[in-house]
Amino acid sequence: MNRFTLTFTALPEHIDVMGHVNNAVWVQWMEALATAHWEAVAPPEHQAKYAWVVARHEIDYRGNIREGESVTGETFIPDEPHGATFDRRVDFRNAAGKVIVSARTRWAMIDIASGRLMRVPPDVAAPFMDQSSTASTGT
Repeated sequence: MNRFTLTFTALPEHIDVMGHVNNAVWVQWMEALATAHWEAVAPPEHQAKYAWVVARHEIDYRGNIREGESVTGETFIPDEPHGATFDRRVDFRNAAGKVIVSARTRWAMIDIASGRLMRVPPDVAAPFMDQSSTASTGT
């Protein structure tokens, strides 16, 4: 299973009135993590031909971070694609290694040329299912 990680740090603009990262920011980080995983693993010809849109987010919030604190986001594809969709798991761990936000997101594949949904081809899915890859950067 291909796992991919990025580190995110809470900036002043990420903080809500409760003094921690706003829920909308967690969604933005999930999308940034998924996009970075796609760009790191998918061959250029797939990136030029296909795009992904979110069909559903299911998120469990078990904790939070404050300004200046960081989390490590890890994503992976837990199952084979289902038609035009892929499910993606995302876990964010705090400095102590505890999962504080966990999500399962359904992404739908779009053929860029036609703008239509399409079944995920096996060669597009394969690199996400078979290899092990980890990268880290700061956001």
